[in-house]
Amino acid sequence: MAIDKVRKYLKKYNLEDRIIEFDESSATVSEAAKRLNCEEKDIAKTLSFIVDNNPILIVVSGNSRIDNSKYKHEFLNKAKMIPYEDVETLIGHKVGGVCPFAVNDNVKIYLDESLKNLDIFYPAAGSSNSAVKLNLEELEKIINIEKWVDVCK
Repeated sequence: MAIDKVRKYLKKYNLEDRIIEFDESSATVSEAAKRLNCEEKDIAKTLSFIVDNNPILIVVSGNSRIDNSKYKHEFLNKAKMIPYEDVETLIGHKVGGVCPFAVNDNVKIYLDESLKNLDIFYPAAGSSNSAVKLNLEELEKIINIEKWVDVCK
């Protein structure tokens, strides 16, 4: 199960105890914010795209939306999300649990500037009913980011 992979991954950084599991779904930003009793902006959503036939992830604040012109300027391609049925194979997590931890080796991870406005945020933890509480410094230390981008409105 993907949450077990994430737990093992976070254990290397002594952060496995930060995983929060819910009895109900936290697969969408609104569901996660409701479960965590926080604002939607405090959810770190991880979006999956295809760039030059390669999977990438972009972690953005929960209330942010991709700006197509900024995305195209950054990646020299039109934004193309990975089809639902291909996400687990290409990324390593199912839709609803996609996160920047314990992903397939070939997946490049980008962080969007929208995260810099948050003190604490909650990305998913590999399942559709989990999250992990982190700050920006912790996130930067535990994932191998390709670079920071500014691709949101």
